[in-house]
Amino acid sequence: MDFFVNWLAAIPAYAAPLLLACLGLITNERAGVLNLGAEGMMACGALAGAIISLTTGWPSLGILAAVIAGAMIALVFAVLTVSLRSNQVVSGLIIVALGAGLTGFLGREYVNKTLPGFYDLDWGGIANAWIIGPILFKQNALTYITLLLGGVAWYVLFRTTAGLKLRAVGEDPATADASGVSVALTRSIAVMIGGAFCGAAGGYLALASSYIWVEGMIAGRGWIAIGLVIFARWNPKYAIVGALLFGAIEALIPRVQATGADVPIYLMMMMPYIATLGVLVLTSLTRNRRSDEPGSLGLPYTRQDRH
Repeated sequence: MDFFVNWLAAIPAYAAPLLLACLGLITNERAGVLNLGAEGMMACGALAGAIISLTTGWPSLGILAAVIAGAMIALVFAVLTVSLRSNQVVSGLIIVALGAGLTGFLGREYVNKTLPGFYDLDWGGIANAWIIGPILFKQNALTYITLLLGGVAWYVLFRTTAGLKLRAVGEDPATADASGVSVALTRSIAVMIGGAFCGAAGGYLALASSYIWVEGMIAGRGWIAIGLVIFARWNPKYAIVGALLFGAIEALIPRVQATGADVPIYLMMMMPYIATLGVLVLTSLTRNRRSDEPGSLGLPYTRQDRH
């Protein structure tokens, strides 16, 4: 029973960075911008959060720095894809390489230094309540905020005028433009918001998960988040469910290892990525005629395209 409870209690913490990155990518893709640069944005956010938290001793300033760093690297991506209308796939891969190279160079003196971070909140005796206590009350503040942001993102996208405009730009930018919506501005803002989410995801990994900075610590989670977007059908409420499922797989790995089970470690480490591939294949096989994919996803737009 302890194994089961501890596993369930660990799931939200593993799910939170995936959910943050996924929410950012949903924001991008709902505006029609295909962003494959999440891995690089998360790396920049992780390093920025680590540096500021270590320098100031304030993890809250660290997570703010992570958000800003993610937004700034996303601004580069926005200039490439929205202003210059470069190929979005290639631009995303450039951002991944840029983020990896930049953080590897700037982060050398911060490797393996213990960081001030976010730890589990003290709820008193209620956190020790049978089964439900550890699951609900042994979490850090960022985990609760992340789950709340999932609901906020859904509300903004599907229940506000701003969300309607953003989705209109992603579905049919020519019609949105004719209606007075600035396609370039909307897409640029969406990309920067998405980058901020990805930066926060990286900051979470550094300040609320590992409490250290090491090169390569994102470890492919950006790519998992991209697959999670498809699994969630570009909807934040499904992203919450998907992130928890993927978090459950990732949380299971160290617990199985701790039991001493004779399972190859590399096989266990492959499980999240195998699950991602499985989701992509299953989604492709079961996709119906009415896809939730934005109609203009990945397509650049210029005013001359209007008819």
